[in-house]
Parts: sequence; C-alpha cells; structure tokens
Amino acid sequence: MPRLGLKSKLAIGIIAVVALILLGALFFPTPEPDVHLSANYGGDHTPEPFFKLGPVYFTNTLIASCMSILVLIGLFYFATRRMKLVPGRLQGLAEKIIEIMLDFVEGVAGRENGRRFFPIVATIFLYVLTNAWMGLLPIFNVIGWGHDGTSENLLSSIAGSIFPEYSGHIVETALFRPANTDINVPLMLALVSFISVEYWGITATGFRHYAGKFFRFRQPLQGLVLLLRGRVKSAMGSLFFGSIEIFVGIVELLSEFIRIISFTFRLFGNMTAGEVLLLMMAFLIPWLVAVPFYGLETLLGFIQALIFGGLTLVFATMAVTPHEVEH
Repeated sequence: MPRLGLKSKLAIGIIAVVALILLGALFFPTPEPDVHLSANYGGDHTPEPFFKLGPVYFTNTLIASCMSILVLIGLFYFATRRMKLVPGRLQGLAEKIIEIMLDFVEGVAGRENGRRFFPIVATIFLYVLTNAWMGLLPIFNVIGWGHDGTSENLLSSIAGSIFPEYSGHIVETALFRPANTDINVPLMLALVSFISVEYWGITATGFRHYAGKFFRFRQPLQGLVLLLRGRVKSAMGSLFFGSIEIFVGIVELLSEFIRIISFTFRLFGNMTAGEVLLLMMAFLIPWLVAVPFYGLETLLGFIQALIFGGLTLVFATMAVTPHEVEH
C-alpha cells in the first residue's frame, strides 16, 4: 500500500476539518450566546437568583463556586484520609501541589513569613484556578432555562435552507456559570487579600509603626518647632520636605485601597473576556475551531490565579518589612 505524502495528509486534514465544521453547523448549531455583565440581581440584563436562603441569594455563579469548593475539599480529603509513608498517586499529587506552592511562597517571603502567608495565598490560588478550569466544562452556560428560537451562526443560512423546521434552544438563565465571571467573587477575594495584608503588616511591625508609612507628620512638626525657635532657614527646609512626605503618605494610603479595585477588575475582566471569547467562537464556527481557545483559557486561568496569589504574597511581604529597609 503506497504511503501518503505530506501534501496528501495535509489535504485530508483540511477536508476533515471542513467536514466537521459543516457537520457541526448543520446538525449541532450553537445557540446564540446571551452575555450578562451586570452584577445586580433582578434587572433586565441579569438572571434571577434561583432561590433565597435568609440573606443569601443562590445564583448560578454561587452554585459553581460551591462546586469548586467541594472539588478542592474532596481532592484533599481523599488524598489525606489514609496517609502513608510511601504515598499513593492521589496522596503524592496533593503533596506535590502543596510542596510546589510552599517553595514558591517561602522563596519570596522567607521561611517564617512564608508559613504565615501560605494558608491564605494557597487558598486564593487554588480557588481562583479551580473556578477558572471548572468553567471550561461543557455543562457551563449551556444548561438552563430559556426558550426555543432560531439559532444564528456563520452557516445557519445553509442549515435553514436544508432543515426549515430547525429551531435551537436559547438559554437565558444558565444553571452553571463560571464563578470568576461574577464580579462579587473577585471583589470578595480582593477584600480577603486586603484585610490579610493589613493584618499581617500591623501584627508584624506594630500599629504605630505601620500607620507611620501613611501618616508622615514627623518632619513637618519638626519644621514648626524650628520655626517657633526662630530657625527660619532650617524650618523652611523641613516644612518643604515634610509636605512632600505627607503627599507620599497619602498616595501610599490610597494605593492600599486601590488594590481592591485593581484586583477585582483584573480577574473579573480577564475571566469574563475569556468566557465571551469561547461563547462567540463556538457560536460563529462550531466544533474544532474553538478547541485552541480552550487551551488558551486553560493557560489564562492558571496565570490569573498565579497573579492574584502572587500579588497578595508580594504585598504581604512588603507590609511586614520595616519602613526603614523597604528599599
């Protein structure tokens, strides 16, 4: 039997890809995506919460978040319930994950501070990563409540001419939606990161010393004292540089709170953009064309988790460093 040449293999591959795209467009057209970006409940552009338990609204993103938590709990529970000196595969996997993260944290913050920061930093990293990767499962954004209607995609005109009776199911309220695409989740993580960093900074250096990073009134007060003593030249220099110190302290104080906004919208924006990208690619050209974008989103989820946990670690390390040796 003659062996196929490179050109023949390439031609067969192209024909196979085109055939799968046509097959997906004709028989499995993807419903038109309906993207909601608002974080409020009950508006015209947001899904209603499924039910309310006390003050808690159970939405599709909260359900997805609980699923991520259960996955993490299940992984480490079954990995550690029967720990052995010679670990099995699952125990070995869990130990390797913890070892890699602990080495990373200690490499940045040192052994003592690294072990203090590790529980929060590792939890943030694993939670963001699990949310991102679970959001790539095919059950997200496609199962839920909606209505039947024509689903338009790139080749829908061909499908409509061959199958006039075709109608697709338009999902208006998805049962599962990636948790990171709900702005409340990144905001919650940003608040946890902010409170943890401030707590570590205050407990490590003392409240007075830590607050001195932001409220720098020592040099201006010295200038006033010198002015009262009649040393005008020295007083002017102290007051000038003291005003600069006050301005720098205010900027640093604002930067602490701006981190909450930057953390929130960095994660929310990247995860929401990735979700929209996958929905639109699957809608425009179904099947194979969307596969590379799933690989891209897998990498993006890891990067976003690393950035969120890594920045928390860096800010915590800076917070526990005495102001005199920060440089």
